[in-house]
Amino acid sequence: MQINRGDMLAYAESYVAEDFYMQQARKNGAEVGAIDPTAAVGNLIKYLIKSAKSKSVVEIGTGSGVGGLWIFAGLNNDGVLTTIDTEREFSKIAKQIFQDAEISPTLYRIITGNLIEVVDKLADNNYDFVVARCSNELPDMVHAAARLLRVGGVFLIDAVMAGGKVADATQRDSESIARRDAIKLIQEDKRWNSTLLPIGAGVLVAHKLM
Repeated sequence: MQINRGDMLAYAESYVAEDFYMQQARKNGAEVGAIDPTAAVGNLIKYLIKSAKSKSVVEIGTGSGVGGLWIFAGLNNDGVLTTIDTEREFSKIAKQIFQDAEISPTLYRIITGNLIEVVDKLADNNYDFVVARCSNELPDMVHAAARLLRVGGVFLIDAVMAGGKVADATQRDSESIARRDAIKLIQEDKRWNSTLLPIGAGVLVAHKLM
């Protein structure tokens, strides 16, 4: 049996440094209670987008813009981000940080509204990468991602294990149940090749096979 020594999660989180705008966005998000990816998760998103040469990305849960900045770090110059949030304040501060970072407005669209209603209006088989950062709507987002992604596209769920709550069967709140249901939907669907990763608050990465 291999014995783990040291704090691997903290070590992974310190592997990459965030730039000035990411740090500022994270600070802004903390002030308004936005949910943003950790540095390790952000770097994973960047890595996957760059590796797959993704050009069209949907982000469900804009937060303060931290996730968007990591997405832009992985996108080519001709890539486009569609980012969606229910909170108008989050959309506003994300737009401001994108402007401060001098990201061309032609590279993104920020949509504020009901997540399910907005996602339902997006085109089928039109996107390379979808990231979801929400809770109760997650099972719906699994079905949406299968529709939105091209074959070969990647779906990433951030904070899918809620930092450990999902692994605790005694946790029966609606958000934990929704996350478990989303994990099960992907795990049992032959259209997905997937894996769970214990970074951040837990990440699920799924590759659309068909």
